[in-house]
Amino acid sequence: MAETRKVYLDHSATTPVDRRVMEAMLPYLSEKFGNASSVHSFGQEARAAVDRARREVAALIGARANEVVFVSGGTEANNLAIRGVTELALAKAAKAKNGHVITSAIEHSSVRGLADDLEKRGWQVTRLPVYDDGVVRVEDVREALQPDTLLISIMLANNEIGTLQPIAEIGALVREERAKGRQLWLHTDAVQAAGRVAIDVEKLGCDLLSLSAHKLYAPKGSGALFVRRGVRLSPQILGGHQERERRAGTENVSSIVAFGAAARFAREEMELRSQHDSALRDHFEQGVRERLEQIIFNGACARRLPHLSNISFRFIEGEGLLISLDLQGIAVSTGSACSSGTLEPSPVIRALGHTEELARGAIRFSFGKDNSEEDVDYTLTALVRVVEKLRRLSPLNKVSSLQPV
Repeated sequence: MAETRKVYLDHSATTPVDRRVMEAMLPYLSEKFGNASSVHSFGQEARAAVDRARREVAALIGARANEVVFVSGGTEANNLAIRGVTELALAKAAKAKNGHVITSAIEHSSVRGLADDLEKRGWQVTRLPVYDDGVVRVEDVREALQPDTLLISIMLANNEIGTLQPIAEIGALVREERAKGRQLWLHTDAVQAAGRVAIDVEKLGCDLLSLSAHKLYAPKGSGALFVRRGVRLSPQILGGHQERERRAGTENVSSIVAFGAAARFAREEMELRSQHDSALRDHFEQGVRERLEQIIFNGACARRLPHLSNISFRFIEGEGLLISLDLQGIAVSTGSACSSGTLEPSPVIRALGHTEELARGAIRFSFGKDNSEEDVDYTLTALVRVVEKLRRLSPLNKVSSLQPV
């Protein structure tokens, strides 16, 4: 019997902590334990470390250090951005008047949840389609604009299929509208894109941008929101002056330090990591094409992240395939980790126009800097074996009477 190999292919859910990042943060869990808000030397040492990390995170996205607000992760960053803008607008209005928000049909569950909540509070929300390639059309954004549109929130790269959205073009549209004197802000969730592709907030033209440390080989529990200078937000956590009074609470110094180190390594090594990840992904996808039929590569016809491959396997439940691969030592995902446990098929795959069957049969493979070609070959062998077995057992299996997808 062949030896089981441990292969982690779920880097879009989270990444292992880089040893160099761990080494950077460890002193701030031991001897450098000061509160960054304290005025004595222990506190000032911690403050200096937070400031260094802020500069590193800012450099990753082409921002100024004072435009970076540290939070607990991407979900909180999205909440601060969307709630912060909409609640402040209501507070400033002469009369309580809800407005209009534009988003897309494939946003992360935190943004989808916020959009649903805004609707319950009386806001109008437009969810733009993405068509079969998984990409928002700029012309649809333009057509969706209304006189009371306050915020556009569209992710930079999708977390399930990896498609890159035209944020720079949408940013140009927003600037065009603001030049006419209207108040309109652009937020983008860049959690999946950061460290994978180059980001420059000036070129994107966004006002708010969300980041998460644990997608960058840093620990969970730290994230950031880019807030362009001049953009005001209603804080969501009150009780202190931290983060320029935009996010109260004692700073998580060790995790922030780790975030800064991870951001620096991501910026310095981005090109090499991208080449490595895309080579593994392409090798994997070629192997799947050669060995299996009745499959669909979701989002593969558009510009996408270099490390991610999402495939729908006909006549198979994704959960069954995931568990079977896990028994072979291979970790993959049926979609967003933040949506795991739900019985509903992926709304992202459904938004591509696919059937419920294809949505339920979708698996996300996401590669990382420590994966090897041997990992891919092992995965291909196990995948073919498992897919063939599950199809033989599936009551939906009609492969012999159908043409390949």
